[in-house]
Amino acid sequence: MRCQDPRQCGQKLIRRQPLEPRKEPEILVSRHLNIFHLVVLGVGSTLGVGVYIVVGEVALFVAGPAIIISFLVATLSSVLSGLCYAEFGTRIKWASSAYHYSYISLGELWAFIAGWNLILSYIFATASVSKAWSYTFDGLIGNHISQALQRAFSQYMPDYLARYPDFIALAVVLLLTGALTLGARESLLVTRVFTGINVLVLIFIILSGFFKGDLHNWKLTEQDYTSITPGLGGISSLGPLGFGGFVPFGLDGVLRGAAICFYALVGFDAIVTKEREALNPHRSIPWSILITIFICFLAYSGVSAALTLMVPYYQIHPESPLPQAFLYIGWDVARYVVAVTTLCALTSRLQSIFFPIPQVIKDMARDGLLFRGLASVFAHTRTPITAIMSSGNIAGLLALLFKFSDLVELMSIGNLLVYSLVSFSVLVLRYRPEQTLSKKEEIDISKHEESPSEPVPEARISRILKTLWFPTSTIPTLKSGQIVYGCASLLVLLLTILSVILAQWPSQVFSGDPGLTTVTVLLLLLITVVTVIIWRQPKDPTPAYFKVPALPVLPLVSIFMNVYLMMLMTPRTWTQFGIWNAIGFLIYFGYGIRHSLAGNNHQ
Repeated sequence: MRCQDPRQCGQKLIRRQPLEPRKEPEILVSRHLNIFHLVVLGVGSTLGVGVYIVVGEVALFVAGPAIIISFLVATLSSVLSGLCYAEFGTRIKWASSAYHYSYISLGELWAFIAGWNLILSYIFATASVSKAWSYTFDGLIGNHISQALQRAFSQYMPDYLARYPDFIALAVVLLLTGALTLGARESLLVTRVFTGINVLVLIFIILSGFFKGDLHNWKLTEQDYTSITPGLGGISSLGPLGFGGFVPFGLDGVLRGAAICFYALVGFDAIVTKEREALNPHRSIPWSILITIFICFLAYSGVSAALTLMVPYYQIHPESPLPQAFLYIGWDVARYVVAVTTLCALTSRLQSIFFPIPQVIKDMARDGLLFRGLASVFAHTRTPITAIMSSGNIAGLLALLFKFSDLVELMSIGNLLVYSLVSFSVLVLRYRPEQTLSKKEEIDISKHEESPSEPVPEARISRILKTLWFPTSTIPTLKSGQIVYGCASLLVLLLTILSVILAQWPSQVFSGDPGLTTVTVLLLLLITVVTVIIWRQPKDPTPAYFKVPALPVLPLVSIFMNVYLMMLMTPRTWTQFGIWNAIGFLIYFGYGIRHSLAGNNHQ
């Protein structure tokens, strides 16, 4: 099926799914999950590799003790995205992922981008957690496995891959893949038990850090560096050690640390998938998301503070930070307790991350955007075996060969993009007319457009401007919906340009550079004007369980923060991210656009 003209191609890219659910056999589910149950689920799906491994990586290489501020910035971004997720979770009850939300509100191309990057996030998260499991296990037995593998393979591994192939991480992923293929199910009881143990050990770590920590580790100076690492020149030659103090890597390090720390706060969307089982979802879903994010922030910031107080940040062990920190302060028994608990927490996190991957792949394949064979279900176990095997093999290969830091950053940038699409979807959907009225509105608009128009161009421009500022209808119409869609798309472009400028040349902007400062001010003025135009348009009056407050400002701030954090990622991460999405576009334009179920139904 080839496009006859650009307009036809464009229509295919924005065809959408209906708000109504698919006609499938209805499964009766009892509502039994209260706020406490949902918070336990959310915390269990969020606390994991971030608190045990990523904290050490970011503190050592990126932010130093100021990682606490990095987590605060990441938490603010996560809260805004969480509120947008909450509206979708209570508004579109049959949908369960950002893929569906984007398909309903934005169109097919954006749905594919959201789904493809959801797959990226889940697969890379699975690979990173299995790699963290491998690091922890290896540290528990004295690092003998990594040392042997490094001696045997390091000379053959290129710089853009890990120092050695991680066969333990590969084995962990393959075991999980086999268990899921045989019909294993995620256990809420196991999640609750592991979450309880996890929280207790984290409290112990935080209290230990404040008891055995040294506040001087937040005030390190040049003399501290030179006394421990003799031979260094002045403070300018410290290189990766930073410049001392609480913020050794400056504001850039804090913000880049926030972009990576966003990885640690991903997982609250598991709450949204339980809408059908939640008691009083209009209240429990939003509150559960906010409480989950707040608890996780307390855990991450507390562990970060404890770790950087116990150990000078430049002496943190990147692969096993917490067990090695207890070894540093002389608490050898606590080191083993923390290591074993870390293994339990990472095992629980693995199941919560890997289990949703086949479902997303199956949904996209069933809609025709991915190869139909990926939606096939094994009759005996009722599992999408092809989706499980393909995603498991890719995750295992990534865990075997890629660096842990690359996996974390790719997972972060993928989730930042997906969460931005969710925020954009909320903005568009709230101003979208009800589908049942769309045909009538289209006829009314056609009649209105066929009426004699003003012959003078100035009068026509004046009429258009008047429509933007003073809409003729008090409820959303097709025209007002198109205005919001176009303005929101323009805002995303403007916010992206602003994010690039602030991420790449912040000092020039704030120091008053004539060119960059002028461009920044003009961008802010345009953003304000376009935001006001959206605000003037009529909103959907349909009552909903939960609505994002301060529309359209809050979703736009969420998009800006997410895009800004994306712009702080390294060129290496962007290159790998671009390769992944290039593969996705080849699949969509080579297969998905011709086999889309939405397109076939439309025909």
